Amino acid sequence: MTATELHDPACRRCPRLADFLDDVRAARADYFAAPVPSFGTPGARLLIVGLAPGMHGANRTGRPFTGDFAGLLLYRGLHALGFASAPESLAVDDGLQLADCRIANAVKCVPPANKPTPVEITTCNRHLRAELAMLPPGGVVLALGHIAHQAVLRALDLRPSQFAFGHAAQHRVPADRWLVDSYHTSRYNVQTGRIDEAMFTAALTTARDLIDLVP
Repeated sequence: MTATELHDPACRRCPRLADFLDDVRAARADYFAAPVPSFGTPGARLLIVGLAPGMHGANRTGRPFTGDFAGLLLYRGLHALGFASAPESLAVDDGLQLADCRIANAVKCVPPANKPTPVEITTCNRHLRAELAMLPPGGVVLALGHIAHQAVLRALDLRPSQFAFGHAAQHRVPADRWLVDSYHTSRYNVQTGRIDEAMFTAALTTARDLIDLVP
């Protein structure tokens, strides 16, 4: 596996996203504004997959779910269950470390209006496929949202229609691994009550318990 299979910092395969990043860099010189690499040790037993970098979160800081609202529930939950060294992720140099956990996105570049197109999701799926190739037997993928759920299944060459998305649902996938679903921890989902801290903790606990089935 080459380094660019996991992350290509110079990627311009999606013209709309590449042009949008060009505009962001021109307007905000202090932003990361590039394809955002995954965070955590490759091959960790828990792989969390989100949708895409947030404009003022990962796209600004260069680390998934860092510096924006969507990371609040995520990192609090990870810390509570022993997957993160701190309950907040503020910046790439804040000292936060993950334990047996890695965080990725279905799309590595921030999309306009936070909405990647189906073609962009498919184009970026090569990177998610590389992430999943490192997930060991007994490992668990926690998909945050329906788009991430479908992207994981496509990266595993599985038909999304055969695995219904549902909060805290668990699906057995090839190589003795699991896919667990959660609603995304976005500001919109939290403010509308679609997900709260207890719900996210329940989904994350399901993932942890499945990991613990394998010594």
